Amino acid sequence: MPNIKIFSGSSHQDLSQKIADRLGLELGKVVTKKFSNQETCVEIGESVRGEDVYIVQSGCGEINDNLMELLIMINACKIASASRVTAVIPCFPYARQDKKDKSRAPISAKLVANMLSVAGADHIITMDLHASQIQGFFDIPVDNLYAEPAVLKWIKENIAEWKNCTIVSPDAGGAKRVTSIADRLNVDFALIHKERKKANEVDRMVLVGDVKDRVAILVDDMADTCGTICHAADKLVSAGATKVYAILTHGIFSGPAISRINNACFEAVVVTNTIPQEDKMKQCPKIQV
Repeated sequence: MPNIKIFSGSSHQDLSQKIADRLGLELGKVVTKKFSNQETCVEIGESVRGEDVYIVQSGCGEINDNLMELLIMINACKIASASRVTAVIPCFPYARQDKKDKSRAPISAKLVANMLSVAGADHIITMDLHASQIQGFFDIPVDNLYAEPAVLKWIKENIAEWKNCTIVSPDAGGAKRVTSIADRLNVDFALIHKERKKANEVDRMVLVGDVKDRVAILVDDMADTCGTICHAADKLVSAGATKVYAILTHGIFSGPAISRINNACFEAVVVTNTIPQEDKMKQCPKIQV
């Protein structure tokens, strides 16, 4: 391999370590700390001159601190003459603010894209962007990887009756993701149309498709407060589904999410490790990674 150096931000050390182990490399030495006024300080502890540098930092936890830390790390490597700096951002921050949906709304995802470019990133690797168009906010290459292969593998290995299941999208936006998985498994799909009154609160849901006497598998790119997927699960059970699973790429689980999942009728809520889940799994036995 070329001279690859991997540095880990403080948002998800476990994932960075797994990546390094898989590549047979050591994680680069880096110290991230805060001054007493809460400014972020980063010290890269080894030479990166002429190297191909990868910085792993997910958009989770203290999102703004982690984003700032990532920008400073990119900049530090860039001005220390790294030949190329790749930001590996499993869960892209501000991805839901990707359009002007009302007057005077910011397009924060574009702002984050500009900040990453200005800091000196040459390449971005991310997972299951909330909207694939975000790739077009960048003038540098962006690799948007899909969790789909891992999702298919999990369904086949863990759901005995997967041949008699329906893949369900909890909103119209995820229809493409769901149809693709349903095609690969050769099963039916359904979607739930929701009418919103204001952000993070769902009003009314309409199920389009048939789940009667079948296992329903909800698939989405992220779950934050889990209002949508818990509503959707109730809807599916009342429409005659025998079991309900949820498979999500990014399990953000903020606010009332954990208690909602504990009270909902899921067999399991399966997420990938783009965001650390150890603490959440202790509070909720239904969550699997």
